[in-house]
Amino acid sequence: MTDDKAARWREERRAAAAVHGERLAERQRAESAQAQEQIDAFLRRALTDGPAPEPLSARSYDGRARYRTPLVGWYLRRDETVAVDTDGRFYVLTTPSSLTARLRGVTPEPSAPPLVIGAGGKDGESLDMAEALARVLAR
Repeated sequence: MTDDKAARWREERRAAAAVHGERLAERQRAESAQAQEQIDAFLRRALTDGPAPEPLSARSYDGRARYRTPLVGWYLRRDETVAVDTDGRFYVLTTPSSLTARLRGVTPEPSAPPLVIGAGGKDGESLDMAEALARVLAR
């Protein structure tokens, strides 16, 4: 392959990868918007009919420690690592172990909600957002 052909091929691959990346990001934004709609519908129902929100805590990555947070809401997984607060923001409640966190607590950052919680994880660890929200309402 000549240098010209190789350069063109690399540029075409780079452009194709950029297009693929943008399509993936677009799909993730659309799925996140759908998940947020589900969360908003859940909030309307939960805030009027229950269950009552509870203080949320974060866990260390190894699961050995729990840390206070300023958040109030509902856990979406039984292991209490994912939650929604009363403002409809989605949180992954895991954090590095820290003595400072043990004393002062942590303030997790919200993230874009997925349609499938834990997608790509081990078998049995993924959970549809709609199913997770329905479980909370059934309590």
